[in-house]
Amino acid sequence: MRIAYISADQGIPVFGRKGCSIHVQEVVRAMVRAGVSVDLFTPRPEGPVPPGLESVRVHPLPAATQRHPVNREKAAFEANAYLRVALDLNGPYDMVYERYSLWSHEGMDYAQAVRVPGLLEVNAPLIDEQAIHRVLVDRSRAEWVAHRVFGNATALLAVSAEVAAYLRSFPDAMGRTHVIPNGVDPTRFPEGLRPSRPAEPGTFTVGFVGTLKPWHGLRSLIRAFDRLHAAESATRLLIVGDGPDRSALEAELSARGLTEATLFTGSVAPEEVPGLLASMDAAVAPYQNTGRFYFSPLKVYEYMAAGRAVVASRLGELDGLIEHSVSGLLCEPGDSAGLADALLRLCREPALRERLGRAARATIGRSHTWDETVSGILRLAKAATRRRPVATVGAAS
Repeated sequence: MRIAYISADQGIPVFGRKGCSIHVQEVVRAMVRAGVSVDLFTPRPEGPVPPGLESVRVHPLPAATQRHPVNREKAAFEANAYLRVALDLNGPYDMVYERYSLWSHEGMDYAQAVRVPGLLEVNAPLIDEQAIHRVLVDRSRAEWVAHRVFGNATALLAVSAEVAAYLRSFPDAMGRTHVIPNGVDPTRFPEGLRPSRPAEPGTFTVGFVGTLKPWHGLRSLIRAFDRLHAAESATRLLIVGDGPDRSALEAELSARGLTEATLFTGSVAPEEVPGLLASMDAAVAPYQNTGRFYFSPLKVYEYMAAGRAVVASRLGELDGLIEHSVSGLLCEPGDSAGLADALLRLCREPALRERLGRAARATIGRSHTWDETVSGILRLAKAATRRRPVATVGAAS
């Protein structure tokens, strides 16, 4: 099988370190393991080819280098013409698989035109996300693209039930939406892996992995760690990642007298994450309740695959993935006191940490691997039948 994998989002360096970058790499790597020949189309390859992706043929698309949002949006939309030429030149393909982005529609157009399955992976309500968190100038064109790709896709793959509900609000997507959550490669997290940042003997380490942004709930984590550290001084906070909130977080930790008890690693390469997780006793995902939790968090799958005792907010997919007191602990979002109580319990009960970690690892091994995810994708592709062409969407202005 030959697959054209399209990641046209100008914000995703596919060989980079961002969570979305790792997602692309892991899906493509699992496709390669399944014996699929993959051509990757992206405006931002960036960096050396990660291990396991050496056989992937990379086709660069035009990168939108303009600073002004109007010009960037226009350039990203105009890249559709280059994508269509690249697909025509390098095809034929047995399937087109695209990670939905705001301005790209030619992948699903092409799949319908040549009568092969076109699968569209949808990770977030991008139009709303762009308008709220960044800058969206031409909303009408973004909506036109959404209607077009949702209508032309053979199947839409939502990473969570919340994303699936969002898709079902589009008549164009009715009847073709499937929930396929994210996964993890458990072989990256072997049992007995030595910590890369070990603490002093007898020290309990609370860890977090991810981009330092407000919705990840790190201020709540700091408040909880402050309570924990006051009760048990032999404790450490290990924060893996970087982001716009780092300076503010460091200032808060300093104000609370927690600087010496905290270690920031900064941004790390994916291959460093297993050793850092092995350096943690408890791994935390303290997400805030922002009204719409549509994530399928990669960090939590990795925490569980590494056999860590996980403490997470009781939100969305996490409430189904983690069974409270069996494969992890769940707290109400924003409840720093409840989070502190959970961490104190794990600090004082090593047998509980061990039991939760074993159950978490077993949960991942049963049904949450990238190989399982890609098996589901390939089953959808093989079962797909093309619908009649969509004639209700006109030309973009």
